[in-house]
Amino acid sequence: MLNRLLSAVMGLSYRRPLIVGASVLILAVAGGVLALRMQPTAETRTLVGPSTPGYEATEDLGERFGSDAVYVFIREPVTDLVLTDDLGKAAALEGCLAGNVQGAQAPGGASGPCSRMARRQWAKVVFGPGTFITEAANQVTGQLKLLADQTTREAVASGRRAYREAIARGEGPEAAEAARARAIEEANQELAGLLVPLALRYGLTSVPRLDDPRFIARLVFDSRQPAGTPKARFAALFPGRDGALIQVRLRSGLSEEQRREAISDIRAAVNMPEWKLRSGGYEVTGVPVLIEELTDSISRSILVLLIAAALVMAITLGIVFRSRLRLVPLLVALAATGLTFGVLAVSGLSLTMASIAVIPILIGLAVDYAIQLQSRTEEGGEPLPEAIERVSRRGAPTIIAAATATAAGFLVLTLSPMPMVRGFGILLVIGIVLAVVCALTLGVAAQALAAGRTAPAPVVAVGRAWREAGEIIAGLAPARWLAQRAGRLGRQTLDLGLRHPGRFVAVALALAVVGWAAETQLRVESDIQRLVPSSLPALGGLEKLQETSGVGGEVNVLVEAPDISDPQVVAWMTEYQQRVLQKAGYDPAKGCRGAELCPAFSLPDLFTSPETLSSASRVDSLLEAIPPYLRQNVISQDRKAATLGFGLRLMGLDRQYEVLQEMEAELDPPPGVSARLAGLPVLTAAANDELASPERRVINIVGGLLAVALVLLVAFRSARRALVPLVPIVLATGWSALILFVTRIDLNPLSVVLGTLVIAIATEFSVLLSERYRQERSDGSGVDEALRRTYRSTGAAVLASGVTAIAGFAVLILSDIRMLRDFGLVTVIDLGVALFGVLIVLPAVLVLAEPGALKERISSWRGVTEP
Repeated sequence: MLNRLLSAVMGLSYRRPLIVGASVLILAVAGGVLALRMQPTAETRTLVGPSTPGYEATEDLGERFGSDAVYVFIREPVTDLVLTDDLGKAAALEGCLAGNVQGAQAPGGASGPCSRMARRQWAKVVFGPGTFITEAANQVTGQLKLLADQTTREAVASGRRAYREAIARGEGPEAAEAARARAIEEANQELAGLLVPLALRYGLTSVPRLDDPRFIARLVFDSRQPAGTPKARFAALFPGRDGALIQVRLRSGLSEEQRREAISDIRAAVNMPEWKLRSGGYEVTGVPVLIEELTDSISRSILVLLIAAALVMAITLGIVFRSRLRLVPLLVALAATGLTFGVLAVSGLSLTMASIAVIPILIGLAVDYAIQLQSRTEEGGEPLPEAIERVSRRGAPTIIAAATATAAGFLVLTLSPMPMVRGFGILLVIGIVLAVVCALTLGVAAQALAAGRTAPAPVVAVGRAWREAGEIIAGLAPARWLAQRAGRLGRQTLDLGLRHPGRFVAVALALAVVGWAAETQLRVESDIQRLVPSSLPALGGLEKLQETSGVGGEVNVLVEAPDISDPQVVAWMTEYQQRVLQKAGYDPAKGCRGAELCPAFSLPDLFTSPETLSSASRVDSLLEAIPPYLRQNVISQDRKAATLGFGLRLMGLDRQYEVLQEMEAELDPPPGVSARLAGLPVLTAAANDELASPERRVINIVGGLLAVALVLLVAFRSARRALVPLVPIVLATGWSALILFVTRIDLNPLSVVLGTLVIAIATEFSVLLSERYRQERSDGSGVDEALRRTYRSTGAAVLASGVTAIAGFAVLILSDIRMLRDFGLVTVIDLGVALFGVLIVLPAVLVLAEPGALKERISSWRGVTEP
């Protein structure tokens, strides 16, 4: 049935080449146009899924307190910021970012960024030094007024009681009035006893004001540290002496486009002249900004990679493909790529970094299928219709089986914990199907048109130019030299493998065993600073932030309870915070520098002394007295959830995971209270731990081998035919690991899937060669002659397609995204090892797999001669 279907498809493409070819090309161009209109994404959901530890807690945290913060880093010494009129400018900027001002009276007018942010309400919470100090002054004033009013009421009540008690004792009105006066005086003295410490604490000689430097200095700076050192408990606002932070937590649920607009509005607001500082400036950074900039970088990479891939493939095909129609496989590959990404656009799936990595892989595979079909139709010398009929029976089914096995190997990637890698595998499977279809239709149609079928003059002219371009490349001296050297080396290696097959396999197995042992020692690079383009402004901002403050991000503990303001719950949060910071090396006297964790604004920071936690009524009174602006950062309105914030240094994801595990090990909340780690650092560290673990890599390799073996068993219905091609593939996984270990090239969260990738692509080469050898043996050729004929025909095509695939991966080295660049470098090494390993070792395996051959070799090794 498959043969009839292939014969019908290829026959139609031959009889109606213009209609078939034009249809495929039109669809491919339409798919490419749709794909170019897609907006690449690097958002969190492409990196982690709902099953990732911390995912639900992070979603709940975003719903209650906003998503990961966008930081506006104020690059100015804290003394210059808070003790001058720059404080008022910072407070006004914070009001703009919070969406508190709009209309014609707003800075920038009704169409300015302040008004836009007010209309769209991007921010859930804005927390910065200007508004904090303003609210602190108002709070102190409010406390003074509250204390005075409460004392006055108590004094009046005490006086009344004293008057009544004097009358009750039989004293006259004058004596009773004197008793009331004494009671009021005592109450006033008590008020003075409360006010004096408060005044001394903040240096108050009058009602606190923002233009009172003594009050602000007492509020912000630590008198026990060198001048200008902010208090440690204000680290979330003043992470160091040389800068301050405004945190803008965006609303959860924003689409990527909305988040992009919000960040653009924040940047526009920050650049307004109204808040220009005397001796400093502002810098917008943070994880959401880094993701947005990385998305733009991905967009630029797409166009560069497409152009570079097309040029590299054209040059490679011109050198290694010995055919008159050298560049037709490239046309097929580009069409398959356009169709694949058109399907991606129509399906609504995301375009990610991994999706871009599909481009060179898919082009390499599509070129392989086209080369195999084209070389088989050209090798017989008969007219094209007879050649197509022959290939539909003897060549195309093998290519279909190899492609199906390759797709099965890629399907293992759908088991990955990272959605980006799962999408990578799915897109490759779709691409393989479309690449085979394009090879069977567009490839045959191009051959038919080139063979002299009637075609319009423009088509003939384009085809002639396409063919002549390939011939020019092939005629270059370097191309001829490379082709001659490769042919000579291939013949010498084949002769050596035929003479000593047992030694070949033994050496290959020994090297693979060493590689498998070394594979567990391969390092996975997970430091975000090393994986994204170093030119991204947000990355530079995070690095500057860490230089100033000692931290580059934030992790949260989401605490939930029936009543989060219960003094026992708050006391536990305080104790947990102190214990974790101490274990992380934090010293309040030294600040955040040198510590992996640092205090960020949390619920315990609202309670400055043990007395404030002495009773539930005191806690309630204090929380009611705290302005909503401060309270909403750390406790939900229903008082059922609160946050513990910790500043986190920029570090590799492996170490970050260990730090977070230590934090989780310390969680021992009281009965009825739940506490969960939340935030993007929790998600990325957990996903990296799953993805980069040696166990996960072994699962991917074993799963890929099993999937390929199962498909080949079903397709060939023979254990020998299915398993023999797998021998060099299994060995290739060890060889590639050994090369990576020797060269000390690090893996990254994307390249850890290369074991599966090597299996899937090397399967194509091995299956095509072994099946062609079987056909030659079936036609009556001896072992040596069958191998030589196989390598002169299919072997040359495999070499051409394999080198082309390697060249396609090499294009990734041009990317400015280091994750893609390193992925391309590692893949070039791995596929080079796999390709040449298969070409060299497979002949020896095929010789040993001949009936009785292995038994004969073993007997000869033992010195036994069979009769």
